[in-house]
Amino acid sequence: MSPAVSIVVVNYNTAEATAECLASLEGEPVDAEVVVVDNGSVDGSVALLRERFPGVVVVDAGENLGFAAGVNRGADVATGERILLLNPDTLVRRGSIAALVAFADEHPEYRVYGGRTLRPDGGLDPSSCWGEPTAWSLICFATGLSTVFHRTRLFDPESLGRWQRDTVREVPVITGCLLLISRADWDLLGGMDERFFLYGEDADFSRRARLAGMRPVIVPRAEIVHEVGGSTSSSGRKMCLVMAGKATDARLRWPGIRARVAVGMLRAGAGLRAALGKDTWREVWRRRGDWSPGYPSARAALFSTREGVTA
Repeated sequence: MSPAVSIVVVNYNTAEATAECLASLEGEPVDAEVVVVDNGSVDGSVALLRERFPGVVVVDAGENLGFAAGVNRGADVATGERILLLNPDTLVRRGSIAALVAFADEHPEYRVYGGRTLRPDGGLDPSSCWGEPTAWSLICFATGLSTVFHRTRLFDPESLGRWQRDTVREVPVITGCLLLISRADWDLLGGMDERFFLYGEDADFSRRARLAGMRPVIVPRAEIVHEVGGSTSSSGRKMCLVMAGKATDARLRWPGIRARVAVGMLRAGAGLRAALGKDTWREVWRRRGDWSPGYPSARAALFSTREGVTA
């Protein structure tokens, strides 16, 4: 019989962090297989993971496919009734995967499920879900309102306000750090859009899921500890990649001039924050020509090293 769930993890030069993630899954009371896709790591990840976790399926991609293509590769070899995407820089709290699967069994009407992410100090990490990027949220970003009125529902709508992710709630976007979906629905959506290299693909995936009648929902009993960007050596470079994902999403979502205006607002917001003296945003502004076109051209400009970046 097929396992209840296939847990897909994409690894890129984060061998030890991924090993800790896999160790946190041991003893989880759910029938699961684990598939790790290694995106051409040079830190010995493949050998280490195969040695320490002989029951895990380790797929050696041989090159850096990016996140979307990496999870698609993992899903291709997965045999479970459901697919669960999990970030390599996370620790799963005992019983969380079982709780997520049980909720999906009890409430099949939602079809896409996420959980609650915590920072290592126990505080909330809100990145398990976001609001839908809209013209209004872009205006708020471009004018700085989303920073001045951070985590307010009106002026920072993508943050979903001050909600602690501690109640069951439908949300526009569930991120790929913890996302559960049935194999049938994954195939219906065609997996992740591989035009995204890193960041932005989960907003696109959730949007397509909603258009197909799915109702992405947060299940607070499913908790993971997320070391955000644990392998990122440069926060400025990581934010450039985030902006490349946002620019790609805008160009694929809106036609012609609307896309250009959307990217223009992203640039304006970056320029405003750089002018305020924020070091991260100074690099983003300096490299605006690299990320503004979106993927695939942004990949060559921003991801030319073997350095790992996680969400």
